[in-house]
Amino acid sequence: MPIRVIITRDYDQASEAAARHAVEEIRKVLAEREMCVLGLPTGRSPLGFYKRLAEAAGRGLFDSSRIASFNLDEYVGLPGENARERALHPGSYALFMDRELFGRLGRKFRETHIPAAALIDPREMLAELQAHPGGWSAQGRDHGRSIVIRRDADSPVLRRIREEILEGYARLIEGSGGIDLQVIGVGGRGHVGFHEAGIPFEKSRVLLVQLDEDTVRNAAADGQFRSEAEVPRYAVSMGAELIYRARKVMLLAMGPRKAAPVAASLAEDPTDAVPISYGQIYAGRGGDLLYVIDRDAAAGVLTRLGEIRARGAVVEDVSG
Repeated sequence: MPIRVIITRDYDQASEAAARHAVEEIRKVLAEREMCVLGLPTGRSPLGFYKRLAEAAGRGLFDSSRIASFNLDEYVGLPGENARERALHPGSYALFMDRELFGRLGRKFRETHIPAAALIDPREMLAELQAHPGGWSAQGRDHGRSIVIRRDADSPVLRRIREEILEGYARLIEGSGGIDLQVIGVGGRGHVGFHEAGIPFEKSRVLLVQLDEDTVRNAAADGQFRSEAEVPRYAVSMGAELIYRARKVMLLAMGPRKAAPVAASLAEDPTDAVPISYGQIYAGRGGDLLYVIDRDAAAGVLTRLGEIRARGAVVEDVSG
């Protein structure tokens, strides 16, 4: 199926277009099944989208009580002496979702799921990684790495992280019947969720990730944390292989920082150096992939339009 790219005028128009497409997809799914399953991102890009999605639910355009959601990722190592304190930290994605979407809904989603990263004691995890170097390996070609824990690791703590936190989240998604609509953003180096640049696509269902320094800098620059020193260095995240199993994927990108990776993901061969480029593999296998981007994020697309269209993408500019 060809990748569709919609270029909008600005953030507001992109948010409105994304919400409209999401509502259409939700209504289509709910006409066929009792529940629609959404995959949801965090960050600055989806803020306007979430506001409009909640408004659409409030106007009765879809029944939000028939929605289940799975978030892409969550930090490991937020301050707190226990899981509850870590989950309620201002930088947590659990709190972000309550503030930006779940708390805006008159009728709550039937189910909401966030990776259970708050259950990981960061000091214990780091101590076990250091004490059991044979029980895990780091995969990736850049600063961000996937910490792959062996199934037979000597450490019960590491085995629990693998079996309960990582594999457990994948089982929850599979048990729901899979994700109908996966909404994603894009990082400055083309990462999706916390599947960082250079982490292999293969076997990337749910990852324990050591974050790229670029990701850390941007989390502080975007105001999520007061300084880089406060940003956790680890996270649990869906990987590209799982993200692009959804029945439909919608990518949101706004602002000039996203222009280079968005263009590369459409104009060049797929590579784990630009994780969102996995979308070409997904679309080539029949997946339904839609980009909704503003003109700033589309700057590279517009200069490489011939290359992108030659690969079969359908580009529609509605910014005029």
